[in-house]
This record gives sequence, structure tokens and C-alpha cells, in this order.
Amino acid sequence: MAVDKRGRSSARVQLTGLAAGFHAVAPLPPGADETAVIAAARERRVGLHGIGAYRGNPEPAAPPALVMGFGNVRERAIEPAIASAADLLS
Repeated sequence: MAVDKRGRSSARVQLTGLAAGFHAVAPLPPGADETAVIAAARERRVGLHGIGAYRGNPEPAAPPALVMGFGNVRERAIEPAIASAADLLS
């Protein structure tokens, strides 16, 4: 998955939330385990958060997704981090 400076992403993973300027949300495939994806990303030194922790009233059927913050990350670190974790998002 690649994201350009305008926030466009590849067809495999559609990022949303980029207009806010501090985070992106990446949906995971149905049935994906947010916790397992986050743990695998951390092993690669990429910090991700599951969207489930941010839902006010989580529903068991709510689709899994990741929140990727970049408000306090140097721009040159964003693309390598996304490349490192891209296979975890599909």
C-alpha cells in the first residue's frame, strides 16, 4: 500500500480520515483480529491502534479497523512505516 501526499491509497487498502491531518483509519478484512495485527506491527516497530478502543458503544459486528496517528511523526518516517505494515492490512 502506498499513500501520496494528497492521501490517496492503493486499491487494496482505502485510508480515510486523512483530511483531519493527524490520523488515518484503515479497515481490516472482515473477521481480522485487531489485537493480532497491532502486535505484529509493533514487532516491526510500527505503532498502530485498533479502532475498537475508540468506539463509544462497540458492537460485536462492527468492522475491524486500525487508527494510524501521524501528527507527531516526521514525514520521512510515514512511508517506510506504511510499507512495513502494508501486508498486515490486507
